Order: sequence, then C-alpha cells, then structure tokens
Amino acid sequence: MEATQDKSVKDLEPRLFDEAEAGDTKGKILEAAFRRLAREGYAALSMREIARDAGVNHALINYHFRSKDQLVIAVLDEANRQLLERQKRMYGAPGGFAKKWAQARRFYRSDLASGFVRMQAELWAASLSDAGLREKFLPRLTAWKEVVRGAVRDAVATLAANGVKLPPPFDAEVIACWISEFWLGMEFVDLIGGAEEQRRHRGALDAMERLLEQLDARVQKKVPGRRRRKK
Repeated sequence: MEATQDKSVKDLEPRLFDEAEAGDTKGKILEAAFRRLAREGYAALSMREIARDAGVNHALINYHFRSKDQLVIAVLDEANRQLLERQKRMYGAPGGFAKKWAQARRFYRSDLASGFVRMQAELWAASLSDAGLREKFLPRLTAWKEVVRGAVRDAVATLAANGVKLPPPFDAEVIACWISEFWLGMEFVDLIGGAEEQRRHRGALDAMERLLEQLDARVQKKVPGRRRRKK
C-alpha cells in the first residue's frame, strides 16, 4: 500500500467493484457507500444519499446492514477481501523480492486512485472516538499486517536457506513492523499532501528496492541451477 499526487491519480472515480460486479442490491449499496466514503469521508456519510446513489429505497439499507457502522464495516470487509487476496497471490507467485516490492508499490498507487486508502484512513480516524467502530476496525487492519508478516517471514527464511542470515535483532517480526508502520504513515502523508515528505518516502521505497535487488542477486548466485530450472 508509493503515491504520486498528480492530477491523473487524484481525479479518478473511486470504485469498489468493476462495473459488471455490483449488480445486486447489496452490491449497489456497497459501491455507493464506498464512493461516498472515498470522496467525502465518514463524518459526512448519509444513508439517504447512499440510497439515492444506489438507486434503492432507504429502507433496504437498514434491511441489509441495520446501521451506518455495519454498512461501513461491510464496505471495508469487501475492500479488504480484494486487497488481501491480491497481496497473497502476489507474495506467493514466483519472482524475486525486488520484483514483488515493485509490484506492491504499483498496487499502492492503484489503491490511492480507487479510494481505498482514503476510506481506510477515514475509518481509522473515526474509530478514535467511536469504541464500537474501533473494535470492528482493528482486526481488519491487523489482517493486512499479518499478510505482511507472513511475506517477510518467507523472505527471511529463503535468505537463511541460501546462506544469507540477518544479524540479531533484525528478525522477520521487526522488519515486518517497520514495513507496515512506515506504509501506514506514508498513506496519511499522501492523503493530506506534503511534497517534501512524499519525496523522502519515494527515496526510502527506492532504497529498499535496491537493497532487495542486491539480496536477490546473492540468492541467485547461491543457487544458479535452481533459478535456471524455474524459468
């Protein structure tokens, strides 16, 4: 989850589903709620406006989701489901660490454009003063962090198996914490603006990619035969 704050990214219409996917009533409501969250935020969210955008009766939102918080958590769950499935496929696919890091950066630009990053930040902010929402929001955020931890554990284990051992205390848990917390902080900067901080973040992302390229090269040098067979 790297951002470019150019006009082409910021002006894209937020979407939760592809056009062909939000066909039933619940899908239309989720799509409309996601767009409102991404454009206007949690505080301004109106159930009646969501119903109007979705082209459904207001009572149907209460029937399917019962409350505003239930609706926004359902939106978050659908967005999270798509994001986590995508991340797991990417981390599980063949390829070096640098390639996957570069792909994660492309995914992040897409998530900014889709409105997902804004929506998640809105719910995070709203949960600070809403204990009920916070209780539902935190496990969803933790699920993404666990995917990051799993990917880092696999990467560290691969390095160790090929003779590249990190010195303590730099284990998978520490590295995963750095990555996930850096990424979340970067998201807030990208949402509120700050060209100088954005430049620093891009430099940090570039530096990590170069480091991973070096590690990939070391692993490939250790097992050249196995690398050739995978191609």
